[in-house]
Amino acid sequence: MSDTHSHSVAFVRTETLPQLPPPASEAGVVKWMRENLFSSIPNSILTLVSLYVIFQLVTGAFPWIANGIWNTNSLAECREILDGATGACFSVITERWNQLLFGFSYPSEFYWRPGLAFLLLFVAAAPVMFFDLPRKLLLFTAIYPFLAYWLIWGGTIYTPLFALLGIIIGYLVYARFVKDSFAMGFFGGVIAAFIAWFIGGYIVGAIAPAEPFLEAVQSRDMGGFMLNMTLGVVCVSLSLPLGIVLALGRQSDMPIIKWICVVFIEFIRGVPLITLLFVANVVLAYFLPPGTTFDLILRVIIMITMFSAAYIAEVIRGGLAALPKGQYEAADSLGLDYAQAMRLIILPQALKISIPGIVNVAVGLFKDTTLVSVISMFDLVGMIRGPILSSTDWNGVYWELFMAASVLFFVVCYGISQYSQWLERRLATDHR
Repeated sequence: MSDTHSHSVAFVRTETLPQLPPPASEAGVVKWMRENLFSSIPNSILTLVSLYVIFQLVTGAFPWIANGIWNTNSLAECREILDGATGACFSVITERWNQLLFGFSYPSEFYWRPGLAFLLLFVAAAPVMFFDLPRKLLLFTAIYPFLAYWLIWGGTIYTPLFALLGIIIGYLVYARFVKDSFAMGFFGGVIAAFIAWFIGGYIVGAIAPAEPFLEAVQSRDMGGFMLNMTLGVVCVSLSLPLGIVLALGRQSDMPIIKWICVVFIEFIRGVPLITLLFVANVVLAYFLPPGTTFDLILRVIIMITMFSAAYIAEVIRGGLAALPKGQYEAADSLGLDYAQAMRLIILPQALKISIPGIVNVAVGLFKDTTLVSVISMFDLVGMIRGPILSSTDWNGVYWELFMAASVLFFVVCYGISQYSQWLERRLATDHR
């Protein structure tokens, strides 16, 4: 009986079996393809059609790119070397790279100046874009716009110094009166800054030395991708704070301030950017005193900034409207005034919500800087359509030039997009 009982007891394993690998269809590339490319019959059909289209594009473009010529001095030499074969003439890029980047009038011996300003841009933007860096670096961020202006345009250093002094005086006036009233502090600071700039202009004209520290370069000599970068960086940087002010002004309880902002936003949003550029180029000169010169690039910056600020204002207003009323009530319960509530509680949350919309406007604005070519400014597209294609050496080269322009714009816009996605993940504290 004992033998029968011992044979009826189930065997109990004393050690754990090793884990088996997952099935081939549930791991690695096969799993990703099954879930993303072939998850259903319609998706499978679309995947196959897309792969066929990509295959046709690659097989058609690869020989043209692979057989490209990089070391000739004209289109005729490229065609002579190709001898009827399919191939691109990339020599126009290697031969005219300086005009594509800096225009055809910017002195070649001064290329180091905009190049240095471009490198310093990353140093100045770093403490604003990445929060872990020391806050002391913000001092260089504040100085950078005036330093970059002096490097690119040259001339006397007193001009950017007095411009910086006007900003400092405006901020001091704002800090003095904002405790009494946000509107009084803001408008008082703006007026004080303009007065300081007006006085500084006369002083610069009186004390500017005959020999400047850096040789001056006229705005009409600016061109190429440098002009697009200058307009994009300056206009985005200026339109963001202006858009915040317009969004807050549109929600203001003061009727005059509110209606000024409403009329400005709706008028600018209802007018095409190209119309504003024609106004900056032609019409604006009629409103100036006779003999007054107003730099064309400055006029274009003003118009593009106004255009972008109107759209950013609406994006931020959407962020403000998305906040629950309890956030405003919480600020009131803490005894914060209007400026403190906006700076510490309301705007940080509204701007976080508005990041995708702001980035969308910024990317669109940067690409829209190519519209300045229609008012005879030789930006990257203006250089391609004008001096390069009109020359006898490269008349007929299109794909190579516009491909180079597309790559430059794509790199900048893709970088902005990737940073915005990183920033959204970094600020997604409500999902942690």
